[in-house]
Amino acid sequence: MNPVVTSKEEILAASRELIRSQGWQAVNIRSVAAACGVSVGSIYNYYGSKSRLTAAAVESVWCEIFHQPGEEPADILACLRGLYERMAWGAREYPGFFSLHALGFVHLDKEDGRRLMGRTWQHIRDSLCGVLRRDPHIRPDAFNPAFTPEAFADLLFSQLLAVLLQGGGDPAALLETVRRALY
Repeated sequence: MNPVVTSKEEILAASRELIRSQGWQAVNIRSVAAACGVSVGSIYNYYGSKSRLTAAAVESVWCEIFHQPGEEPADILACLRGLYERMAWGAREYPGFFSLHALGFVHLDKEDGRRLMGRTWQHIRDSLCGVLRRDPHIRPDAFNPAFTPEAFADLLFSQLLAVLLQGGGDPAALLETVRRALY
Protein backbone atom coordinates (compact mmCIF):
# COMPACT_ATOMS: atom_id res chain seq x y z
CA MET A 1 0.00 0.00 0.00
CA ASN A 2 1.05 3.56 -0.65
CA PRO A 3 1.71 5.35 2.62
CA VAL A 4 0.25 8.70 1.53
CA VAL A 5 -2.85 9.77 -0.37
CA THR A 6 -2.03 12.56 -2.76
CA SER A 7 -5.12 14.65 -2.07
CA LYS A 8 -8.57 14.97 -0.56
CA GLU A 9 -9.84 15.03 -4.14
CA GLU A 10 -8.53 11.49 -4.66
CA ILE A 11 -10.33 10.33 -1.52
CA LEU A 12 -13.55 12.04 -2.61
CA ALA A 13 -13.29 10.62 -6.13
CA ALA A 14 -12.94 7.11 -4.67
CA SER A 15 -15.86 7.81 -2.33
CA ARG A 16 -18.05 9.00 -5.21
CA GLU A 17 -17.21 5.85 -7.16
CA LEU A 18 -18.20 3.72 -4.16
CA ILE A 19 -21.48 5.63 -3.86
CA ARG A 20 -22.07 5.26 -7.60
CA SER A 21 -21.41 1.53 -7.67
CA GLN A 22 -22.54 0.36 -4.21
CA GLY A 23 -24.57 3.15 -2.65
CA TRP A 24 -23.55 5.75 -0.10
CA GLN A 25 -23.65 3.22 2.74
CA ALA A 26 -20.52 1.65 1.20
CA VAL A 27 -18.47 4.70 2.16
CA ASN A 28 -16.42 4.02 5.27
CA ILE A 29 -12.81 4.50 6.24
CA ARG A 30 -11.77 0.94 5.31
CA SER A 31 -13.53 0.78 1.94
CA VAL A 32 -12.22 4.18 0.87
CA ALA A 33 -8.69 3.31 2.02
CA ALA A 34 -8.86 0.09 0.00
CA ALA A 35 -10.18 1.95 -3.05
CA CYS A 36 -7.33 4.47 -2.77
CA GLY A 37 -4.72 1.81 -2.09
CA VAL A 38 -3.63 3.39 1.18
CA SER A 39 -3.72 2.57 4.86
CA VAL A 40 -6.73 3.35 7.03
CA GLY A 41 -4.53 5.82 8.93
CA SER A 42 -3.99 7.82 5.74
CA ILE A 43 -7.72 8.42 5.43
CA TYR A 44 -7.91 9.43 9.11
CA ASN A 45 -5.21 12.03 8.39
CA TYR A 46 -7.70 13.80 6.13
CA TYR A 47 -10.98 12.91 7.82
CA GLY A 48 -10.94 12.30 11.56
CA SER A 49 -14.03 10.10 11.60
CA LYS A 50 -16.38 8.09 9.43
CA SER A 51 -19.04 10.77 9.84
CA ARG A 52 -16.72 13.48 8.50
CA LEU A 53 -15.71 11.28 5.56
CA THR A 54 -19.35 10.47 4.81
CA ALA A 55 -20.37 14.14 5.06
CA ALA A 56 -17.57 15.17 2.69
CA ALA A 57 -18.46 12.38 0.25
CA VAL A 58 -22.16 13.30 0.20
CA GLU A 59 -21.28 16.96 -0.25
CA SER A 60 -18.96 15.99 -3.10
CA VAL A 61 -21.81 14.17 -4.86
CA TRP A 62 -24.14 17.15 -4.39
CA CYS A 63 -21.45 19.43 -5.84
CA GLU A 64 -20.94 17.14 -8.83
CA ILE A 65 -24.66 17.15 -9.51
CA PHE A 66 -25.39 20.84 -9.01
CA HIS A 67 -22.23 22.86 -9.60
CA GLN A 68 -22.00 22.92 -13.34
CA PRO A 69 -20.15 25.74 -15.03
CA GLY A 70 -22.01 27.54 -17.72
CA GLU A 71 -24.25 30.37 -18.55
CA GLU A 72 -26.86 31.47 -16.03
CA PRO A 73 -30.35 30.72 -17.33
CA ALA A 74 -32.30 33.77 -18.50
CA ASP A 75 -35.58 32.81 -16.86
CA ILE A 76 -36.94 30.61 -14.10
CA LEU A 77 -38.47 28.07 -16.48
CA ALA A 78 -35.11 27.44 -18.19
CA CYS A 79 -33.45 27.31 -14.77
CA LEU A 80 -35.93 24.71 -13.49
CA ARG A 81 -35.58 22.61 -16.66
CA GLY A 82 -31.79 22.64 -16.25
CA LEU A 83 -31.99 21.91 -12.53
CA TYR A 84 -34.32 18.99 -13.14
CA GLU A 85 -32.02 17.62 -15.87
CA ARG A 86 -29.09 17.76 -13.42
CA MET A 87 -31.18 16.05 -10.74
CA ALA A 88 -32.29 13.33 -13.18
CA TRP A 89 -28.66 12.83 -14.24
CA GLY A 90 -27.68 12.60 -10.57
CA ALA A 91 -30.41 10.04 -9.92
CA ARG A 92 -29.16 7.91 -12.84
CA GLU A 93 -25.51 8.33 -11.93
CA TYR A 94 -26.05 7.72 -8.21
CA PRO A 95 -29.07 5.38 -7.93
CA GLY A 96 -31.04 5.93 -4.76
CA PHE A 97 -28.95 8.92 -3.71
CA PHE A 98 -31.79 11.44 -3.47
CA SER A 99 -34.19 9.10 -1.73
CA LEU A 100 -31.73 7.51 0.67
CA HIS A 101 -28.93 9.95 1.43
CA ALA A 102 -30.92 11.83 4.08
CA LEU A 103 -31.14 8.64 6.11
CA GLY A 104 -27.36 8.61 6.21
CA PHE A 105 -27.35 11.82 8.19
CA VAL A 106 -28.65 9.83 11.14
CA HIS A 107 -25.13 8.40 11.37
CA LEU A 108 -23.40 11.75 10.93
CA ASP A 109 -22.43 14.11 13.65
CA LYS A 110 -25.42 16.47 13.84
CA GLU A 111 -23.25 19.55 13.35
CA ASP A 112 -21.56 18.07 10.25
CA GLY A 113 -24.92 17.07 8.78
CA ARG A 114 -26.49 20.47 9.38
CA ARG A 115 -23.47 22.28 7.99
CA LEU A 116 -23.39 20.07 4.90
CA MET A 117 -27.07 20.39 4.08
CA GLY A 118 -27.10 24.10 4.91
CA ARG A 119 -24.24 24.86 2.54
CA THR A 120 -25.61 22.71 -0.25
CA TRP A 121 -29.15 24.00 -0.01
CA GLN A 122 -28.02 27.63 0.32
CA HIS A 123 -26.15 27.40 -2.99
CA ILE A 124 -29.20 25.99 -4.79
CA ARG A 125 -31.55 28.46 -3.12
CA ASP A 126 -29.30 31.44 -3.93
CA SER A 127 -29.19 30.39 -7.59
CA LEU A 128 -32.97 29.99 -7.81
CA CYS A 129 -33.57 33.33 -6.06
CA GLY A 130 -31.09 35.08 -8.36
CA VAL A 131 -32.93 33.81 -11.42
CA LEU A 132 -36.30 34.72 -9.89
CA ARG A 133 -35.09 38.28 -9.33
CA ARG A 134 -33.58 38.63 -12.83
CA ASP A 135 -36.29 36.93 -14.88
CA PRO A 136 -37.73 39.67 -17.11
CA HIS A 137 -40.98 37.72 -17.62
CA ILE A 138 -42.07 37.67 -13.97
CA ARG A 139 -44.91 40.05 -13.13
CA PRO A 140 -43.83 42.91 -10.86
CA ASP A 141 -46.49 41.96 -8.30
CA ALA A 142 -45.63 38.24 -8.24
CA PHE A 143 -43.80 38.51 -4.93
CA ASN A 144 -44.62 40.37 -1.75
CA PRO A 145 -43.50 40.26 1.91
CA ALA A 146 -45.68 37.21 2.55
CA PHE A 147 -44.63 35.39 -0.65
CA THR A 148 -40.92 35.95 -1.21
CA PRO A 149 -38.54 34.57 -3.83
CA GLU A 150 -36.86 32.61 -1.02
CA ALA A 151 -40.11 30.94 -0.01
CA PHE A 152 -40.90 30.16 -3.63
CA ALA A 153 -37.39 28.75 -4.19
CA ASP A 154 -37.92 26.37 -1.26
CA LEU A 155 -41.23 25.25 -2.75
CA LEU A 156 -39.82 24.86 -6.27
CA PHE A 157 -36.91 22.68 -5.22
CA SER A 158 -39.07 20.45 -3.04
CA GLN A 159 -41.55 20.03 -5.90
CA LEU A 160 -38.78 19.16 -8.40
CA LEU A 161 -37.45 16.62 -5.93
CA ALA A 162 -40.94 15.16 -5.50
CA VAL A 163 -41.36 14.78 -9.28
CA LEU A 164 -37.99 13.05 -9.46
CA LEU A 165 -38.70 10.71 -6.55
CA GLN A 166 -42.10 9.75 -7.95
CA GLY A 167 -40.43 7.90 -10.78
CA GLY A 168 -38.52 10.56 -12.64
CA GLY A 169 -41.56 11.91 -14.45
CA ASP A 170 -41.76 14.95 -16.62
CA PRO A 171 -41.77 18.26 -14.73
CA ALA A 172 -43.89 19.91 -17.46
CA ALA A 173 -46.96 20.30 -15.23
CA LEU A 174 -44.87 21.99 -12.54
CA LEU A 175 -43.29 24.31 -15.10
CA GLU A 176 -46.72 25.25 -16.45
CA THR A 177 -47.94 26.00 -12.92
CA VAL A 178 -44.90 28.21 -12.31
CA ARG A 179 -45.45 30.00 -15.62
CA ARG A 180 -49.09 30.72 -14.80
CA ALA A 181 -48.28 31.84 -11.24
CA LEU A 182 -45.48 34.24 -12.13
CA TYR A 183 -45.89 35.47 -15.72
